[in-house]
Amino acid sequence: MLIYLLRHGLTEYNAQKRYQGQRDIPLSAEGLSQLRRADIDPKVVYITPLQRTAQTARVLFPEAELVVVKDLQEMCFGSFEGKNYVEMEHDADYQAWVQANCESKCPDGERKNDFSNRICNAFSALVDKALADGEELLVILAHGGTQMAAMERYALPRRDYYAWCGPNAGGYVLDAAGWAEKRQLRLVKTVQYTKDAEAGV
Repeated sequence: MLIYLLRHGLTEYNAQKRYQGQRDIPLSAEGLSQLRRADIDPKVVYITPLQRTAQTARVLFPEAELVVVKDLQEMCFGSFEGKNYVEMEHDADYQAWVQANCESKCPDGERKNDFSNRICNAFSALVDKALADGEELLVILAHGGTQMAAMERYALPRRDYYAWCGPNAGGYVLDAAGWAEKRQLRLVKTVQYTKDAEAGV
C-alpha cells in the first residue's frame, strides 16, 4: 500500500510566516490559483476540520469523498497563533518557548510531545484500517505539523521533526510494506501539486 501524506495549499498566514495552528484560515487567492489536479485518483481523502485542507483536496482530488479526522489537525499554538516571530521578538513567553526548542507548552496551547502523540495515534489508526481493508492507497491531506509528527516517528530514512515539513500542496509518498511488522514506512518520493512544480519552475 502507498500512503500520500500531503500538506494544504498556501494561505496568507503561510506567506506572512504567521503561526496558523488551529485558526481556520482559508487558502489565499494565490494559493488556490497555484493548485493543480493530482496524478492519482483516490476514492477517499482524509482531511481535517480546517477549511484549508478541504479547499486543497477539492482541487487535487475532485472526485474523492472527503472524510474529516479531527485529531489530524495542526498543533494548537495558543496565544502565538496569528502572530509571526518578528511580532513576538520581545514576548517573554515566546522567547522561553523558543529557548526550550519549542518543546514546552504554548500558552493556552499544546505541548509538542502531546501534539505528536495525538497525530500519530490518528495516523496509525488510519494506516491499520486501510491495510486491514486491503486498500492499495491511503491519502491524507492535512498540515505541516501533521507531516512532521508522523514522519519523524514512522518514516525511513530517519530525520529530525523539523526536516519533515513539506511544501504547500506537497508532501510524501510512503510504502507501508514494513508497517505490520515494524511500524515503519519507507519514503518512496516527494510530490508537489502546484502548477510551478509541474512545469519544473
